[in-house]
Amino acid sequence: MLFLLGLMLLCTEVVADCTLIPGKLKQIDAGAGQVYGVSDKEEIFRWVNNTWEQIPGKLTHVSVGPAGVWGVSRANLVYKFHNNSWMSVSGELKQVDAGGMRFLGGVNARDNVLCLRRSCTLSNSSVVSFVLLDGGLKYYSCGPMGCWGVNSNKQILYRYNVKPAACKGSHWQHVDGSLEMLEVGMDGSVFGVNTAGEVFKREGITKSTPLGTSWVFQDFCGTFKHVTYDDGILWLLDQYGDIYRCSDTSKNINNNE
Repeated sequence: MLFLLGLMLLCTEVVADCTLIPGKLKQIDAGAGQVYGVSDKEEIFRWVNNTWEQIPGKLTHVSVGPAGVWGVSRANLVYKFHNNSWMSVSGELKQVDAGGMRFLGGVNARDNVLCLRRSCTLSNSSVVSFVLLDGGLKYYSCGPMGCWGVNSNKQILYRYNVKPAACKGSHWQHVDGSLEMLEVGMDGSVFGVNTAGEVFKREGITKSTPLGTSWVFQDFCGTFKHVTYDDGILWLLDQYGDIYRCSDTSKNINNNE
């Protein structure tokens, strides 16, 4: 704790190049070159031509990635954005993540962890069968080198052997640290936010070392509640819902290792 306080006291300037974006959101997700978000009023927006474009509908959480665009409602109903409209899909989730290799992950109101294999996400059917994983999480996010999650005790876990056609994987591995939420980028980068609102990046992630080696504090001279990452850009939300677009100057993922 003293170490983290020391980092905060030394914060005198923004390390990364950050821009305050007009608007306010309570949740945001970036993936596959797109950015979506939802407001406190459950309004849905996507970032198009440097402005927010509102999409009809009401959602509490939205995600975009190789699996497409998905969202969940206040009633925990699951929706897929299909042909420019929201299609109701069987199942219930409170948080959803489309960042896997065309498979879907998420957690429900009981913190059960579920996933939807690639054949189901690619289907246009509204009736799908989610796969239940062991364990419990409050937040789950996937990328090309596996899935990461945070449980109600703020513990961090990694899921081994997750594949597009076999999204259940094999087992969990505890990872050092403590976070409120985290997001996995499409290149395998992992960023998270702790209870103090500080942002961290997982260093040393490669194909041969998917868990990485350590958490590195990201000095943005502010506190945040949500982070997402895609294509070298970090999107951050502070406690007031203000939106920041920041360049990641420490890209370290090596997909060839």
